[in-house]
Amino acid sequence: MRFAISFLVKCLFSRLLLVFLLLTLPIGAATSQAAGEKKAAHPPMNFIVVRSLLCQENCPEWISAEGRLTSDTPARLRKILKKIGGRKLPVVFRSEGGDVDAAYAMGRMIRKAGLETAVGGTRLQGCPVGDTRCQAAIAKDGTAVGDTYSAGAYCFSACPLALAGGTSRVASQWAFIGVHQITTVYNKVRVSYRIEYKIVNGKKKEISRKEVGRKVAGQGSSTKLGKKATAALTAYLKEMGVSEDVIGLMMSATPDNINIVPAAEALRTGLITEMLSYNEWPGMPLCAPDAVAEDVCHSRPVAEALVLAKTPVSQAPVQDAAAETSEKLPKTQPMDFLLMSNGNCREECTQWISADGDITPDTPAQLKAMLTTLGERKLPIILQSNGGDMDAAFAMGRMIRAAGLETSIGRTQLPNCPKLDPRCKASIAKSGPTEGEVFAGRAYCLSSCTLVLMSGTPRIVGYSSIGLVRPTTAEYTRFSAYFDEMGVNAETYETMMPATSTERGRIIVPSQALALGIINGIIPYDEEPGLHVCGPEAKESLRCPKKAEAEIVPVAASVN
Repeated sequence: MRFAISFLVKCLFSRLLLVFLLLTLPIGAATSQAAGEKKAAHPPMNFIVVRSLLCQENCPEWISAEGRLTSDTPARLRKILKKIGGRKLPVVFRSEGGDVDAAYAMGRMIRKAGLETAVGGTRLQGCPVGDTRCQAAIAKDGTAVGDTYSAGAYCFSACPLALAGGTSRVASQWAFIGVHQITTVYNKVRVSYRIEYKIVNGKKKEISRKEVGRKVAGQGSSTKLGKKATAALTAYLKEMGVSEDVIGLMMSATPDNINIVPAAEALRTGLITEMLSYNEWPGMPLCAPDAVAEDVCHSRPVAEALVLAKTPVSQAPVQDAAAETSEKLPKTQPMDFLLMSNGNCREECTQWISADGDITPDTPAQLKAMLTTLGERKLPIILQSNGGDMDAAFAMGRMIRAAGLETSIGRTQLPNCPKLDPRCKASIAKSGPTEGEVFAGRAYCLSSCTLVLMSGTPRIVGYSSIGLVRPTTAEYTRFSAYFDEMGVNAETYETMMPATSTERGRIIVPSQALALGIINGIIPYDEEPGLHVCGPEAKESLRCPKKAEAEIVPVAASVN
């Protein structure tokens, strides 16, 4: 019997079958990327260490990162980080997006290195307009001299995920951050195997399998986030301190479209942590807590008081100039109110109330007279003021809130007036609205002016300076009650103030003002103050409240 069994087994092994089996298998997601980002017009991202040409010594440097994210990009970034050693240089992105897995790897690399990120383009010294990062301007060691710009710079698709790696991440209102659905691309591959069988009891049994060849058999794609992709994205955003709401923003735009994230929404979700002011640029490092006036940095934590507040806020003298301005401002004078009309239009002209000057005990009565004259017309109030009487500011704020008016900050310029006298009497109309223009840049609302600003519904700003000051102990009860009326957190405001005395004030950036609730929206990059509420003869084609509601996103009193 044993012999018979042994013979049978030998016979079976002698009848091995050799076959080739062709299988078509999806090899998983080769790359997660935005649709259309493999275009030849978009070269792969490269990195250049750039030194600012705007200074002579101790010049800021940054890493310029421009181009499409590919699977090789993290290795290139790792190489540049190794080259700079322990130096904390900001990474300035200008990218249409690309490989999501590469963005994850870059973001984690940037966070581990403790680097800041920004959205901006880089112009190298000596390059033509059409080739701002020309090879001729780059030294053999990969460094260059140049400057950065915000206008028109962009960070799209997967780029915001890499941007999120920054310990601080900034953009200006002239730059674009855009997201859309992630497209997962599947490569179909035909795999050839050599499989050996044996026959046991009349049935084939596989005894070995060896791959002998592969051939690409096409591609497939999907915009539906699977469980693994959703878990990976959610975990990454949490790791970077970015709200999961970003996923909703991404899914709201198909791969062939872009959802431009408004500045207020980018701040709320944590895609950016600060907005650059008009006189700050991408690549400028975040100011250290002990930064001095000479330091080249953004988001200066504490500015010298523009109002010396040894005396109570309600009696504080006003300052001669705003620290954020680049030119001498006119001498201060009591606030007056002008009914303005846009001087650069022929029809459908916008109108606003220009409130310029120091707040005095008489100011509320003047505002009331202006509102009485206007009747039911709801025109925005554009403020520019060094502050002044606190009780008067409270009265103005309550009047504005009751009337349901918009507030903003802006410089109103009358035609044919000199810069140092922008409201010259010769240009003020004797009756009806005065023609002129309004600008956010270099405008300011300081000290008690901020109390008036926070009364608006809505209250929106562009690149203007907002100044805060700490109330005295005697003033704090009324101060806190007013904040409650306006829906602003007084305790949070208190934490923004310097911890010492009332001798120092503070200039805050829009993201901080949003977090406090002092403002609830940011003026779009292509607009100026006063364009969101229509004049009495405006037609539907004008930028009116419907458009304003779509573009100015209210934010909660916290920033992720």
